[in-house]
Amino acid sequence: MGTTGAILAAVATDVGRVRDHNEDAGLVTPHLVAVADGMGGHAAGEVAAELAVETLRGIGASDDLRPRDVVAGVLEANRAILEAAARNPAQTGMATTLAALARVTVGGAPHWAVANIGDSRVYRVVDGGLTQVSQDHSEVAELVSLGLLTSEEALIHPARNIVTRCLGRDPLEPVDSWVFPPHAGERFLLCTDGLTNELRDSTIARLLTDGDDAQAIADRLVTAAVEAGGRDNVTVVVVLGSSYGPGGEVEDEADEETAPRNGHSEVTS
Repeated sequence: MGTTGAILAAVATDVGRVRDHNEDAGLVTPHLVAVADGMGGHAAGEVAAELAVETLRGIGASDDLRPRDVVAGVLEANRAILEAAARNPAQTGMATTLAALARVTVGGAPHWAVANIGDSRVYRVVDGGLTQVSQDHSEVAELVSLGLLTSEEALIHPARNIVTRCLGRDPLEPVDSWVFPPHAGERFLLCTDGLTNELRDSTIARLLTDGDDAQAIADRLVTAAVEAGGRDNVTVVVVLGSSYGPGGEVEDEADEETAPRNGHSEVTS
């Protein structure tokens, strides 16, 4: 049995004030949304990001997704990037982050599935509280987890743009995924680090919960990041409400989660 209705979402992006081209990509489909932050320089990073989201576009049209389908889509995106680089030597080494949120079915009930690799993020607001669902795969995130940096220090650390996992690698580091039931009135934000390097979580929470127009919220978030410095491309996808509609309640099932594991490769985003 598939889920019903479509995700209520909007995407916004901006090149920022420093970069001369946009290597980010965003995706909104009926049942899956995603953002990607490409790496590899002009005509390479943007190709990797676009390949990643376009690979997911196909599965986003299905109303009968399972968590494994989302992870399989991420793995297929990695293959697409590697194959494109093999055909075009100028794109060798291109890579991208990828964060995705999808409506899935688990045990006959509607759930959300999140998949993430790199330092693009998925945030969730429930009962007015903002939490980060995804875990950053970055140099500074590992230093913070080891107690060697504070969260505040991480925001200005010179290694803040170095990711430890990304698509475009063989072998591919583990893709993190989470599965959880919907909650009434929730909303989500998917974003590249061009947003989170400019805005604190408190500002993000305020903007994300201000109003019920997904496109207006997405536009305000991007504008705020650009006005705060705009040192990188900025891309966001805003998802409003549970998007499951009446009858979307789920049984009290245990959430499924894959524990994040440390990666080893380092790429500058």
